[in-house]
Amino acid sequence: MFRHTVPLGRIFGIVIDLDYSWFLVFGLLTWVLAVNYYPAEFKNWRPGEYWLMGALTAIMLFVSVLLHELGHSVVAKRYGIAVPRITLFIFGGVSQIATEPTSAAMEFWIAIAGPAVSFALGTIFWELRPVLASVPPLLALAKYMALINLGLGAFNLIPAFPLDGGRVFRAIIWAISGNFRRATSIAVFTGRFFGFLMIFLGVWQAMAGSFFNGMWTAFIGWYLESAATSQVQEQRVKDLLAGHKVSEMMTRDCAQIPDDLTLQELVENHILAGGHRCFVVSHGDTAIGLVTLAEIKKVPRSSWPTTSVTQVVIPADKLVSTPADAEVWTTIEKMERNGINQLPVVERGRLIGVFSRDDLVHYMGTLQSLRA
Repeated sequence: MFRHTVPLGRIFGIVIDLDYSWFLVFGLLTWVLAVNYYPAEFKNWRPGEYWLMGALTAIMLFVSVLLHELGHSVVAKRYGIAVPRITLFIFGGVSQIATEPTSAAMEFWIAIAGPAVSFALGTIFWELRPVLASVPPLLALAKYMALINLGLGAFNLIPAFPLDGGRVFRAIIWAISGNFRRATSIAVFTGRFFGFLMIFLGVWQAMAGSFFNGMWTAFIGWYLESAATSQVQEQRVKDLLAGHKVSEMMTRDCAQIPDDLTLQELVENHILAGGHRCFVVSHGDTAIGLVTLAEIKKVPRSSWPTTSVTQVVIPADKLVSTPADAEVWTTIEKMERNGINQLPVVERGRLIGVFSRDDLVHYMGTLQSLRA
């Protein structure tokens, strides 16, 4: 999902990424603040001060968004749910929480944590205003950050799934009905309603003369409607895969190859000629790891004749595996948590195949054809 990103580091073991779209918003927000907001609110500053404060405020806004997402992530981790990464992008940020919460209470507290952080930040910045009154630039920054964080918290509490408010709403419906799927359907319907409502209001604003604000409102509405629709599609995939096991769709033809083989020989003699897609690399009688098409693709084609399979092998002690009788959706979530595209399938301590996203796509196509 987030291939076009700049890694910023880790916080609490969570990878922090910056999507390229952030730079567009950073430039646009800096310009709006430097040209419109700060000159209107604070007179007689030098032009450079307006641009400096605009850039600093834009950075602080995304720091606030990051703290908002960390609120979700820290609570999720307290419940034992893995959070591989947080990505900051054009709409703010998103925490990649690896699995769905298993209870309504868990869903509620994870969802409410983000807005709670935003409200706390807004309150802190608001209380700092008297302290910073003698330093106009810092006062301006504190005032804006107070308003924007309070606004961020309030906006996210709109009961429009997948906003935080929509997840809180789903948790409440879930707790009342005891039915997660029904709660999700109701929350998604509400989210789509708010999405269409914002699109309508945005178009109306644009036609009334506030073109930029109207288009931005409509754009956010479109995003909400699209995200809610994606949730529906995800639920359909879950329903389609319910009850199916990894053993039904995994690749079983893992050939054994020597560790002195080059990638060129592997491709020509085993992949193209033999049709195999995964390989157990052995040194004598000892299996030292696994090579799949994904690892081969990472090496430039020009280097295949001089690259041995041992240079791209996934060592046996670093392999994350799955049992053959594992539920498919659980295995997909496991792959998401570990950021990988394939998993070795093990039965009674023996490697019997590999489960990959390609296998999943092919099998889903077959299932859908049979249902049709």
